[in-house]
Amino acid sequence: MTSGERPSKCIPLRPVLLGFGAALLSFYVSAVLSQVPDPELSPTNPPKKPDPVTSETVVFWGLRLWQVIGIFSMFILAVIITLCCIFKCRIPRTKKEIEARHALRVAAKDYANTLETVPPLNELTEIPGAIPDISSLPTVSEQVQARGASSSQLTVVREEEELTGPLTLP
Repeated sequence: MTSGERPSKCIPLRPVLLGFGAALLSFYVSAVLSQVPDPELSPTNPPKKPDPVTSETVVFWGLRLWQVIGIFSMFILAVIITLCCIFKCRIPRTKKEIEARHALRVAAKDYANTLETVPPLNELTEIPGAIPDISSLPTVSEQVQARGASSSQLTVVREEEELTGPLTLP
């Protein structure tokens, strides 16, 4: 180089590469950071799933599920039994039982119709053409009442007297 010449300015390569590398690094960092979710905007953790329902799960009032089901089914059964007792609703189970009930109803109806044709009892006991007798035979209850009226006390029979009565054999 001559003294009159000016030295050409040479741009050092290192600072340029460092600046270019820094720009490239900042570009990549901004690209990566834009993909990282913001903790304030990220969704919260999903809610905890409730415990599965089992027979030992407490439903209400400290009762377990199986106890509640038992009480409810007993109540329903009591209502059904009460209704069946009040209304006498029983469904026959077999064809034979249905036919037997039908035959019973027909027989009862025939018997009721037959009873309507039978004359009253006082007509059956009267003898046609006879004079009604007022002094008919007294009944056993009338005889007992007559004895009670005639003697105010009943006689007490002792066991010894009973054995020596007229019916003893010699």
